[in-house]
Amino acid sequence: MKSLFLKNRIFLFLLLLAIGFAFSFGWNVLFPIFKVLLYVLIALVLVDVLVLFFRKQEIVVTRKLNDTLSLGDENKVELTISSSYTIPLDVEVIDELPYQLQRRDSSFRFSLNPEGKRTLYYTIKPTERGLYSFGNVNVYVSSVLGLVERRYVVDVNQEIGVYPSVLQMRKHEFQVFTKSSQNQGVKKMRRLGNTNEFEQIKDYVKGDNYRHINWKATSRRNKLMVNQYQDEKSQQVYYVIDKSRSMKMPFDGLTLLDQAINSALVMSNIALKKGDKAGLITFSDKIGAQVKASRNATHLKKVMEVLYNQKTDFLEANYELLYQSIKRTVRGRSLLIMYLNFESFYSLTIAMPILRRLNKSYLVVVVFFENTEISKASEIESETVSDIYLQTFAQKFNNDKKRMVQELRKYGIQSILTKPEELSVNTINKYLELKSRGMI
Repeated sequence: MKSLFLKNRIFLFLLLLAIGFAFSFGWNVLFPIFKVLLYVLIALVLVDVLVLFFRKQEIVVTRKLNDTLSLGDENKVELTISSSYTIPLDVEVIDELPYQLQRRDSSFRFSLNPEGKRTLYYTIKPTERGLYSFGNVNVYVSSVLGLVERRYVVDVNQEIGVYPSVLQMRKHEFQVFTKSSQNQGVKKMRRLGNTNEFEQIKDYVKGDNYRHINWKATSRRNKLMVNQYQDEKSQQVYYVIDKSRSMKMPFDGLTLLDQAINSALVMSNIALKKGDKAGLITFSDKIGAQVKASRNATHLKKVMEVLYNQKTDFLEANYELLYQSIKRTVRGRSLLIMYLNFESFYSLTIAMPILRRLNKSYLVVVVFFENTEISKASEIESETVSDIYLQTFAQKFNNDKKRMVQELRKYGIQSILTKPEELSVNTINKYLELKSRGMI
């Protein structure tokens, strides 16, 4: 679609005023000099129109995005604008973004050389999963005269799904499986147990466990040799995600459910790379999605598709129903990483009987969230009575969270109390710790 605009509104006003004056009082009334200026202005407008419209020249726009967008991450968008005009242009580009982003700032102004090309980059940060529709790209071009503006409406409509964060998944995979992991907050845990599988015999180096010295190989090679072990593989790891009302709480633009979903995808990828099987269970007042633990080549994609469709239910969690479902679905000793959200000690007491029963058959890790806003409130300086009440309430809330950790530990249940932004790193560290201790 192409449109014509008179770009300079002041000029447009003067031109219309002059024409109106001429029609009202007669053309001969106008001063000769004013007539000449008016003729010149009209001629310039016609020249600008001819230059912009009456030659076979076009503006071509392409938009490049990833096949899928990552939830809660900065996703790069690339716009390329190409001109076949043989004159320099002033250009304004407005991209029509999906309504979910609620952005009105995707406008760019720049100059374009004759037959030039310009590539623009900007980022978007989706905060909810689903299908995002990108609309047209509107391009406004004008010549050096700047009297007339031509609009191109370029049809580059496309729909792209926003999935759990693939970028976070790749980042944490890189951190876990490279030597830089300790600098990135992921701890390489020291192996403590002896329940690992034999891998190979190697030369002894300082720090190796002397109890693993292979004396027969040492006598043959006349130097110290030790047995090297690797973590046991093909263990079942299930990620249990609460979708009830308490997980609707927002943090940094994402709900706690979305934070848990991103973490579950990260952890599924890590577990599969470690040779374990990853499974998934979601629940609220009823059981949601169930994915049996597996490690085949397409399993991660299946987990991602299931996570993509999960929504928060505004009802209370049914832990008894969850217990029954897990007993039917999960066979044998398995690790259950449970993403829950306890906002009070009372809410933990409701779930505790079920968590204790599950912990008898499985290795249970309860992941729940620290409320960072309340933590900040507990550290403010009290200047008024209202501030004192707020600080007292915040400190009590934080103490309740610490009591929850102690209560879970009392019954032998592993727990992670974490800030939402540190969720994935802390969960990875716990998983690596349990692997190193031979508990799974």
